[in-house]
Amino acid sequence: MTEVSIRQAEPADAGTIHELISALAAYEREPEAVRATPESLAQQMRWDHPPFECLLAERDGRAVGFALFFTSYSTWRGRPGIWLEDLFVREEERGGGVGETLLRAVGRLAVQRGCGRLEFAVLDWNQPAIRFYRALGALPMDQWTIFRFEGDALVRFGAADA
Repeated sequence: MTEVSIRQAEPADAGTIHELISALAAYEREPEAVRATPESLAQQMRWDHPPFECLLAERDGRAVGFALFFTSYSTWRGRPGIWLEDLFVREEERGGGVGETLLRAVGRLAVQRGCGRLEFAVLDWNQPAIRFYRALGALPMDQWTIFRFEGDALVRFGAADA
């Protein structure tokens, strides 16, 4: 098997990123949840300050995985961080080190940028991912619960008078 290479995605990669996002959504049992399009991703990647960055893992010129992330900020540490929104490796490539290679690449960026942390969420049922992250030394934040406003609930909340 040839070695995996990691590179920063560009707007021309938006179709590939969308394909990988869709594959992740199917794996996470929500194939109909993806609203992003290749066009919206490409457009956002061209912004002066894109809302996300993406690393692609490639083998023989084919994307076999991706890590999509953005800058966060820790008020307690007084330093930026990286929020890893998605890490995904195609099923046939799992267990071969692609995920670890991608995650370490994001970790290197966090260190190079002086970040205080690298964070991500994992679905409770995704035991293979939980074992993977724990084996690499990541710690679960058991005392924290993620909350979210989205869709109509966000619109109603944002439009309401205080």
